[in-house]
Amino acid sequence: MSIKRAYYRFLRSVERAFPFFYGHAFTHRRKIKYVIAGGTAAVVDVGFLYVFTDVLDIWYITSAIIAFVFAFCISFTLQKFWTFRDDRTTDMHIQVGKYFLVALVNLALNTALMYVLVDRFGIWYILSQIIIGLSIAVGSYFVYKKIIFRA
Repeated sequence: MSIKRAYYRFLRSVERAFPFFYGHAFTHRRKIKYVIAGGTAAVVDVGFLYVFTDVLDIWYITSAIIAFVFAFCISFTLQKFWTFRDDRTTDMHIQVGKYFLVALVNLALNTALMYVLVDRFGIWYILSQIIIGLSIAVGSYFVYKKIIFRA
């Protein structure tokens, strides 16, 4: 069974079991998918941040940048093909470029805010990353929806 077929089969079973919940979730499915895809990328980001900083003893700013690269790859793939259902591969290099530009702005914000929250305010680096990640995600949703993955 293909992944796509299994996915639709799962959706039908949820619809039958929880029609009220499914109706509301279906109405807001893009936002829900955005949160799930972004959450997955965030877990990758925070996980690698922890590994690079605490396990490999790399400076937390350098760790945040490396973790960001891994999270970027996961995020772009999930957002493009799953959240925004953009299966086009023509001009994908342009989308990657735009997405990367947004990601670089986000990385600069993330790095500056990490420094401020950790070094200036003494907030634990993991908590700082979670706060920053949530803030950046809200703004990025509209950029992705209106500019990068518009239908």
